[in-house]
Amino acid sequence: MRWFRLGLRKRQVQHDPARQRELADQVRQRFGAEFTTPFAEQAAEVGRLLEGTDGVMVAAEILREFADGAHASVVVQAAGLGLVADRTNYRTLWKNAGKRLRSPLFEQPLHPYVQVTAAVTAVGAQAPATVRAVDPDPLLTHVFELLDLTVAGWQYGRVLVDVHGATLAAGLITTATEIRAAMSDPPPLPPPVREQMRSNASVDVLDPAISRFVGQWNPGKQMRESLLA
Repeated sequence: MRWFRLGLRKRQVQHDPARQRELADQVRQRFGAEFTTPFAEQAAEVGRLLEGTDGVMVAAEILREFADGAHASVVVQAAGLGLVADRTNYRTLWKNAGKRLRSPLFEQPLHPYVQVTAAVTAVGAQAPATVRAVDPDPLLTHVFELLDLTVAGWQYGRVLVDVHGATLAAGLITTATEIRAAMSDPPPLPPPVREQMRSNASVDVLDPAISRFVGQWNPGKQMRESLLA
């Protein structure tokens, strides 16, 4: 009966496709890495655009597009290394490839610390509305994919952990928790998350604005405290 529940939810949600196109254009064109405004300020402004039903639908599409683009990049890189990219578990690939694998998060038209961070926050902060407006299963999958790529890159690819990346990862954990709580029948946690939960390792977090490490963060601990609560 899942198809019936999804169909009923979509019929009950009022949305405006023209407004969504307008929002998507603004999010793409008005923000990004080339601007001098700090990432956090841009993400906050994007987040204000993504309020309401049309906003969360645009946010979900941002996450789908970004996850698809990251996967396509990883597939190409993995093939060049003679490896296979498993979209359900990037940790295995990162373990085998190490620093030979570049982070795909910075090779997409959308910026991970601006549009993606804002989209993650938007769907999590409006989780009940989000699960009524879009199918939460693929959305949750994309959230976990991006979390996997981010954290595994730190651990095995020697990708630098800065405050922006830590903010994104923490937001992904929080949003996954909120979406699962809003679902009537959330799926099991994916293998990379369960594996990370068994780790108690912390990462040093750099503030690029002052070129100094400003603290440590334990992603496995936050996952346990949030997703198993």
